[in-house]
Amino acid sequence: MRLYLVPISGNSYKVRILLSLLNVPYEKVVVDHIKKEHKQPAFLKLNPRGEVPVLEDDGTVIWDSAACLIYVARKHGGEQWLPTAPAELAEVMQWIALAGEEIQFGLQYARRGVLQDRWTAGTLEQCQATGRVALAILETRLKNNEWLALGRPTIADIACFPYVETAPEAQLPLEPYTAIGAWLARCKALRGWTAR
Repeated sequence: MRLYLVPISGNSYKVRILLSLLNVPYEKVVVDHIKKEHKQPAFLKLNPRGEVPVLEDDGTVIWDSAACLIYVARKHGGEQWLPTAPAELAEVMQWIALAGEEIQFGLQYARRGVLQDRWTAGTLEQCQATGRVALAILETRLKNNEWLALGRPTIADIACFPYVETAPEAQLPLEPYTAIGAWLARCKALRGWTAR
């Protein structure tokens, strides 16, 4: 298995976390985003969107972090990380949707704007407003639940984790969100969790 990634990318980090938790061996292929390797023809053959992560496994090519998480979870993690029962699957997937919407357009894009001065989805204030929506939803859920779905760690937690953890880099402090802070610590304490 080969994972094409950019080290600073939270989306790449999601896949690395799950591979580490499941103890799945893989080869890291670092894509030079400064030289825009991800926009070159060779990489675009792997992912026409020109983004990381991309997972290659025995001739199967998967792009998009959510798709990669689903693939790895079903192939190596079984029911623990991504159940197949309709209601349980939907409970996990609603948090994957949050990661791909409010977290991405809020926390991820604000972070990228602050760190790289690249604004693709509004101003800092607009991205932060969307990010605060995501943080409020997560805080409400985590006040009475240790995990986002099913009362246990799933790919829902992994999908949401990276850009929530780096919210301060989007100039959104996490101190007001005590339930989120406790959840971040629980995630990092899982056996096999990999550091950034």
